Amino acid sequence: MVRTSVIGCGNMGSALLTGLWKAGGHSVVACDLDPDALAAVADYCEATTDDVSRAAEADVVFVAVKPDIVEPVLSELDLSPDQTLVTIAAGVPTSFVEARTDARVVRIMPNLAAETRDMAAAATGDLTDEVRELLSDVGEFVEVEESQMDIATAVNGSGPAFVFYLIEAVTQAGVAGGLSEEDAEILAAQTFKGAAETVVQDDRTADELIDAVCSPNGTTIEGMEVLWDSAADDAVTEAVVAAERRSKELAEEFADE
Repeated sequence: MVRTSVIGCGNMGSALLTGLWKAGGHSVVACDLDPDALAAVADYCEATTDDVSRAAEADVVFVAVKPDIVEPVLSELDLSPDQTLVTIAAGVPTSFVEARTDARVVRIMPNLAAETRDMAAAATGDLTDEVRELLSDVGEFVEVEESQMDIATAVNGSGPAFVFYLIEAVTQAGVAGGLSEEDAEILAAQTFKGAAETVVQDDRTADELIDAVCSPNGTTIEGMEVLWDSAADDAVTEAVVAAERRSKELAEEFADE
């Protein structure tokens, strides 16, 4: 069994802990200075601690903290070349981390769906089989070049918020048409979930799937005509580009470190 620790039990750290607990078969220690954060994840790990040196005993150490906290955490971690350090912090380059540890370094950008084991993640660096197994147990991941991490951050790291926005828009359209808020939200959210799973499982492209559900003179094609005539795709692209730009700006803050 691979001994794992997660330093930082905020939104992403707790989602990772919960997902690994649901997967089963993992020995995980949670580390945070906030006792409330540790209490919130206590049921999803083997042990909790506020001592970074305790977390440093693991084979794989996840550092899931805000970018400006990464360096102070790294300064407290004494890891060996046999260990793997996995960082989860937007804009923090692999090279920045490698200069501050003897461990193998992996940089990932996951998302909160790790909690339900539906995570999408981008990973770069020295991925071991142990890290691949951990990531696979909480969702899907792709291995990318370091230069692609900013756009990956925008697509799958920020992407859930964009999807939540669209789910809310569809929900409110349903409410405006007479559905209850609860019923509209269930229908909208489950529809997005099912559509996403179809894209993942089906060999057809998204455009081909649109054609498959658009019957001539039917309801779907009528709605799609509105979307095709709108600037909706441009707005989504602009949102992704803005998130990518911010990730690059964060990286620049570490360039001279």
